[in-house]
Amino acid sequence: MLYLTADKFPVFVPFGIIGFYRYFWYIIRLLAYATYRPVPLPENPTYSADEDVTIIVPTIDAGEEFREAAFSWLEGNPREIIIVTEDKMLGPLQDLANSVAPDKIRVLTVPFANKRLQMAHGIRNTESDIIVFADDDAIWPSTLLPTVLACFEDQQVGGVGTSQRVKPCGERLTIWEVLAAFRLTIRNIEIASSTHIDGGIPCLSGRTAAYRTVILKDPDFLHGFTNDLWLGKYHLNSGDDKFLTRWMVSHGWNTHVQVCKEAELLSTMKPNWRFLKQVLRWTRNTWRSDMRSVFKERYVWTKHPYVCYTMIDKFINPLTLLVGPILVIVLIVKSTKPIDQGGYHLPAWRIVVSYLVWLLATRSLKLLPHLWHNPSHIIYIPVWIIFGYYFAIMKIYALFTLHETGWGTRTGIGDPAQEKMDEEPLNRMPEYGGNEARGYDPEAVGRARKG
Repeated sequence: MLYLTADKFPVFVPFGIIGFYRYFWYIIRLLAYATYRPVPLPENPTYSADEDVTIIVPTIDAGEEFREAAFSWLEGNPREIIIVTEDKMLGPLQDLANSVAPDKIRVLTVPFANKRLQMAHGIRNTESDIIVFADDDAIWPSTLLPTVLACFEDQQVGGVGTSQRVKPCGERLTIWEVLAAFRLTIRNIEIASSTHIDGGIPCLSGRTAAYRTVILKDPDFLHGFTNDLWLGKYHLNSGDDKFLTRWMVSHGWNTHVQVCKEAELLSTMKPNWRFLKQVLRWTRNTWRSDMRSVFKERYVWTKHPYVCYTMIDKFINPLTLLVGPILVIVLIVKSTKPIDQGGYHLPAWRIVVSYLVWLLATRSLKLLPHLWHNPSHIIYIPVWIIFGYYFAIMKIYALFTLHETGWGTRTGIGDPAQEKMDEEPLNRMPEYGGNEARGYDPEAVGRARKG
């Protein structure tokens, strides 16, 4: 690398600083991850799944994936599972519930598919102390519920998340699922390290997360959750997990995440190019939520400064990532000129090879925690590098298309055709009346927070 920069070394100093900065903080994350420890199970737990846990599952599907997931939830022996779907799916999902556990599973409906509306309806029909939201394809280990409940022994904790792993849709992971698995490995490291450093987390993933019911039954929460607008006019349907996480921070509650095998769920990802649509939706949600956290609400600055730093870092990450290939292109152009006319001292092929070797070495290093358990996935490193640059460009594109709030990978959810219905204030619908949250006790929120 010194030979590569020999004749223009001062020019490369800023780029070296960027590289040092990125890998310095990566080492900090790895050290925090290595020293992180999940909350242990208490000897005499305050909460038990069979008495205190209701699982709420917003869905419009009734396939075999759902059946497999439902059996895994039942292994934790929850008090109840509430499936919330749209009216037209009542029959198929009721049949599924009856075939799995009719005494444990209750099916409720809303007029049309809207995830936040479905979640809110489930909240209003919950009577237990803890709500666990789950995706309809999230498969749990039998130890997940007690491991998550252990965190609620701290009465200041309002929400708890889990770690995740990709479950193949077929016999083996497709290239798209491997990319998703790489992302989840990095995410597991990030959420464990941020939890260990300052107790915060950018997002309690909606695939599975637990909350105190008393927080979610607050009419202010329910109204804000189901009437969440971007720029005052674009109704948000996805991004529910980001909203929930921000609500915990802005209302004085702590969060925690259990990154361990006992609380590691399996979840399917899109096994084809539609994975890119998923990533685009997640990226838009991240932009919207993190900008609100950092610039509008600002609670994260004082409560979770490290998390705030990671959010700001993600704002500039696309730019710093694209600096490398831009510089390589400039050098290749310069290499076509004679040295005495301002040309570069290395031929183009050496510049390209040097850069590719550097990329392969550093990206492989970042994925070592994943490759340690899945060594055969090393062949996908070049694809991961290409995806990284695509993702940087896509993040910039997402920033300029935040007004697009459709779901992207499922028809009928958050689609433009549904916007007029979504824009109707939900408290006009009699079955979802604004301040009639069943069982809500405002004073209980204060009591729970004070412990």
